[in-house]
Amino acid sequence: MSAKPSVVVAAMAANATIAVAKFGAGTLSGSSAMIAEGVHSLVDTGNQALLLLGVKRSQKRADATHPFGYGKELYFWSLLVAMLLFGIGGGLSFYEGIHHLRAPTPIESPAWSYAVLAIAAVAEGISLTLATRALLRESGDGLFAKLRRSKDPTRFVVFAEDSAALVGIAIAFAGVFAGERLGTPVPDALASMLIGMVLAGVAVFLVVECRNLLLGEGADAETIAAIEEVVRAKPYVETMERPLTMHFGPSEVLVNLEMAFRKERSAEQLACDVEELERAIRARCPSVKRIFIEAQALREGASGGREARPQG
Repeated sequence: MSAKPSVVVAAMAANATIAVAKFGAGTLSGSSAMIAEGVHSLVDTGNQALLLLGVKRSQKRADATHPFGYGKELYFWSLLVAMLLFGIGGGLSFYEGIHHLRAPTPIESPAWSYAVLAIAAVAEGISLTLATRALLRESGDGLFAKLRRSKDPTRFVVFAEDSAALVGIAIAFAGVFAGERLGTPVPDALASMLIGMVLAGVAVFLVVECRNLLLGEGADAETIAAIEEVVRAKPYVETMERPLTMHFGPSEVLVNLEMAFRKERSAEQLACDVEELERAIRARCPSVKRIFIEAQALREGASGGREARPQG
């Protein structure tokens, strides 16, 4: 589950083009919903640029000040993306609707709005398809379960933003259409406010997900079960506690194991056992990069535990 920017780049290119078209259509038609959609696409473009920055910075090598690396940089920038989506995208869209209600202007040349919305729907649909395919590679049953369990913001953030974009397009179309038919700008203004509420709702979901990852969310249940299965299958392991895990990036998991080896094992055998156990865990769970073993047999006559250094 490595963080790959291809989906983000595709979404950013689509949103940048769409934002210009939406602002143009909104200016020509006087549609508040189109202006709100322009703000939406502009914010999404900036958000995806921040995600790319997060991907780049998260790939920095570990150093003395950050011995576990910079993987959580991606989670920090993703949290910032969610906050911007809430504050700028949702807030400005809602404000635009209120302003349009207070100072209504009739919708003119709605054909521009319809044309741009149709083009935007196609572009966002393609971007969402790419994001969905990437998300479907996650573990879990069902798309929503994969969305909740994903540890890669380049997948779940883009998927959520593209989904909100298509919903916003549908709302904007309904607002422009109803305003044209009824001869009043009220539906258009209400559509803008509703778009703002949709963006705020998606942003809250993303804030919760990114916050959990930034605070140190553990590996999924399947990964933990796989680690337990590998360890318990070893004849030299007497007992073990539940593994403690933490994500330092989409494909970088730290594992702490507390176990007891069989007492008859010699020091030389224990060293070989630990090496073999590390290899078996990494072969079963490639996302595990660091393993800390707190073993009773290893602590006899010594303090602390043993760290299994990441490969590469």
